Amino acid sequence: MEWDIKESSINKVDRFKITIDKVVLPNKEEKNFSYLDFAKGVCVLPITEDHKVVCIKQYRHAMKSWEWELPAGTIDPEGSSPLETAKKELEEETGYVAEHWLDLGSFYPSPGSTTEEISLFAAAGLTKTEQNPENSEQIELHTISMEELKKLIVEGEFKHGAGLAAILRYKFMTD
Repeated sequence: MEWDIKESSINKVDRFKITIDKVVLPNKEEKNFSYLDFAKGVCVLPITEDHKVVCIKQYRHAMKSWEWELPAGTIDPEGSSPLETAKKELEEETGYVAEHWLDLGSFYPSPGSTTEEISLFAAAGLTKTEQNPENSEQIELHTISMEELKKLIVEGEFKHGAGLAAILRYKFMTD
């Protein structure tokens, strides 16, 4: 049974929208439920001809640290498709374009507190172009073996949720 929304308010804070719904639960209890209304996003697992992965290390201000990640970004709500956005983000963040794309589906990173959905892709047939990150992005490029990536994941160094989801989906779909 769905929750009955009695009233709803939306507050915009910088790039985030915060929705607060007053709901009636199935047991008839009333409760406020808040969540972040996020734009949809993409994440790309770029794989080189010799089966290495193009990863990035990016400064993340929220964490106040440099984080291992895969290329990712926000889908323009004005009409870019997930694949178009993935192609753009791959080239901007890594300086590569890809000839082959594998759709790995999508996932909800935190469905209890956000509306965010991230589409996942693997990219191969990479050709080097020019890296062109946004002015707020500090990015180091790293090409590492699958074994090195596995070690980073096992040791807890690679914590990028969308990246972890893309790697897992890729492994399950290609094994």
